[in-house]
Amino acid sequence: MIYVFLANGFEDTEALTTVDILRRGKLAVQTVAVGCEGNTVISSHGISVIADSSESEVQKNDLQGIVLPGGMPGTLNLEKSGTVNEYIRYCYDNNLIIGAICAAPSVLGKMGILSGKKATCFLGFEQFLHNAECTQDFAVTDGNIVTGKGMGATIPFALQLLVLFADKATAENVFSSLQCPYSYV
Repeated sequence: MIYVFLANGFEDTEALTTVDILRRGKLAVQTVAVGCEGNTVISSHGISVIADSSESEVQKNDLQGIVLPGGMPGTLNLEKSGTVNEYIRYCYDNNLIIGAICAAPSVLGKMGILSGKKATCFLGFEQFLHNAECTQDFAVTDGNIVTGKGMGATIPFALQLLVLFADKATAENVFSSLQCPYSYV
């Protein structure tokens, strides 16, 4: 299972496009409401989304990895969540896949997870990627961690995650079905 954590103020495109692309790759993905009463989460643009589950329902027994969409104040709300921090640390300690885009790589950076790794983020958040080798690429994969620059980089970000969660052939098949005028690598 892949968990995409959604906290109030999440960036719509970064979350939902990533879920869409991973599901097109036939992966088991669940959205998880974080810090909410019930499963309804409000995006940074005021769109209500009903998550597949709440943070009290997540389990580690079949976990493949997690994804953190950015957005404000969504990133700050993810950072405050004990559940999100627990799952980040669990994935890191067990070499599972971690994806973070826009401002969300700052959560990983503050935890020391990006130290010595190549990473990207929304302009201005580089200061929080402690000891990371910051790039200006739209999406960066370094080992089991994928980071993305922002909303406009969501498709390359999600496809790089798909390569790790599935394989390159699956990512290429999904990419060709999207009719994108650019490459994701």
